[in-house]
Amino acid sequence: MLPGVYLAYKKDKTSYYRSSITFRNKHISLGSFATEQEAHQAYLEAGSLLTNSSTAFDDVFSLSTILSFDKVISLLNFRDNHIYFKNPIYLRNNYFVYYLSPNIELKFDIDDLFYYSSHKIMRRQGHLFVSDYGMQISILSRYGIKNHAVVGRDYYFANEDSFDLRYSNIVVVNPYYGVTKITSKGIDCFKVQIHINGNYIVGIYHNEENAAIAYNKAVDFAKKYGIRKNYQTNYMEEYSPREYADIYSQIKLSDKYLDYLKTLKNKEGAV
Repeated sequence: MLPGVYLAYKKDKTSYYRSSITFRNKHISLGSFATEQEAHQAYLEAGSLLTNSSTAFDDVFSLSTILSFDKVISLLNFRDNHIYFKNPIYLRNNYFVYYLSPNIELKFDIDDLFYYSSHKIMRRQGHLFVSDYGMQISILSRYGIKNHAVVGRDYYFANEDSFDLRYSNIVVVNPYYGVTKITSKGIDCFKVQIHINGNYIVGIYHNEENAAIAYNKAVDFAKKYGIRKNYQTNYMEEYSPREYADIYSQIKLSDKYLDYLKTLKNKEGAV
């Protein structure tokens, strides 16, 4: 068998070839290949990348290689920064880059390095997510951004680069379900809406936390009047159960909203 190559078998006993290399006492798998020659070529190319410092990092974007792009990034990071990650991560000064493709690089703070070195980022229909405990979790949730959030309304990127996911670049405007910050007569306030048959305004509040609790109360009333929807509610960790209950009892919902619920209840088959 050629250097760096070993024979393996699938469950149906079909044979294929795997390639690996050891560098700085680190055993690195390079992938699976159809032929022994391809697996050996991967071994030779990996060895060249790891030992040839004349191959600049920016050259990899036009490099012709049998290795996957993700593997090339991992190898060059190991060569240049002496740390190996299975995911396509390259360390920079005070931040790191995670490459989704040669054309898409995500920037993160070093604080997130441990998480993304063990969680693979996937992209589907413009949404970025990881698989965590068997669930697909949006990476924006790490910033307190809800799944329903709209960029430009509920959060925005300070430098207008949506791939720059460093904490200083993400500004969260509306962190709670059903709450939108608005300005009325030069004063900031918070509009609460709930989606029933379209969005319905519950009320306008001067305090963001009160608005979040008002939304929770609006959800409770909707369920009480027979609205059968799976609403997410706001978790208010800054309040003790007693403090939350006190505020909840004092929060007023608009009479129009309560009358609207009554009309729905009177209709056959509330939704």
